Amino acid sequence: MQVGILGFPQSGKTTIFNAATRGTAAVSAYSSQNKPNIGVAKMRDPRLDTLTQMHKAPKVVPAEVVYVDMPGAPDEFGKSAGIVGELLSHLQRSDALMIVARGFEDPSVVNERNRIDAVRDIDEMLSELAFADLAVLERRVQRVKDSFKGAKQTERAGLEKEQALLEKMQKELENETHIRHQQLTPEERKFIVGYKFLTDKPIIAIANVGEEGISKVDALDEEMAARFAAQGVTTGALCGKLEMELAQMSPEEETEFRAEMALKGESGLDRMVRLCYEALGQMTFFTAGPKEVHAWTVAKGSDALAAAGRIHSDLQRGFIRAEVMGYEDFVECGTEVEAKKRGKLRQEGKTYVMQDGDIINVLFNV
Repeated sequence: MQVGILGFPQSGKTTIFNAATRGTAAVSAYSSQNKPNIGVAKMRDPRLDTLTQMHKAPKVVPAEVVYVDMPGAPDEFGKSAGIVGELLSHLQRSDALMIVARGFEDPSVVNERNRIDAVRDIDEMLSELAFADLAVLERRVQRVKDSFKGAKQTERAGLEKEQALLEKMQKELENETHIRHQQLTPEERKFIVGYKFLTDKPIIAIANVGEEGISKVDALDEEMAARFAAQGVTTGALCGKLEMELAQMSPEEETEFRAEMALKGESGLDRMVRLCYEALGQMTFFTAGPKEVHAWTVAKGSDALAAAGRIHSDLQRGFIRAEVMGYEDFVECGTEVEAKKRGKLRQEGKTYVMQDGDIINVLFNV
């Protein structure tokens, strides 16, 4: 999973990036850089620890989220013309987008927007994504119209179909219906995949509050959820600066500090990984044995064949069947031998719908 982080200048998006990845990217004057920061967050999962202990495996591989902190926005950003060029290309390559909005007061950090209003900034950023898609649609519609001039009769039907689809999408987007929520057929969805529209991607919105606003995080969470639920935006609020500082500590020091500060709930890293999972509709399954325990991600509702492909393309290509047991069943049984005796280790075909926590062994022949 790759998540692109974007935001208006001085929103603290690089601070959020550092909190999410335990990174140390420079947070001052970053807007002048042209290359993105790239970091990986490993998902903490107690089930992975348990499986590792039970198998006494020397190697453990957690599920990961790749975060890409987008380089500084151009001068036109925020004026309905700013998501173009390299910035647009970076965003199009992401599986999901994370909008960071400023919710902190800090006289030492210039506020170019002359106000602190995270909800309003998120609204405006969503509009920027829509404007970027509209520009792509307009260019493509014009290209299709131009193609009619030299098109053969056999080609005209396809061009007419494409033009009708693109113009329908354009009209709905102008009426503030993001492409992800437009009523498109499976065939139409397949057709537009290559366009990589920004409003067709899952979106996470983070309000980056200051330490003075930590006590109001829960209330802001509720406000954001209520405001953006209808648009399908996954939301959250946290103190990026504090979470970035905690992310640089050892796990033991971080736990102790959180206890002293009476900080409840997940760390910023864990929370953002969870929000990304929710937005992308992902779940976790495992492969486990005496050599390695590995956590994998797959979209909810995926079948065993798709899960096999996540592990290796050869497993998907030569799939015969899968041996599957639930995590809870394995823990209760203690060993695979006991799981077989109790009928908890099942033989499943390629159409089996995977469940969160499944432990799978794929039998294949290539």
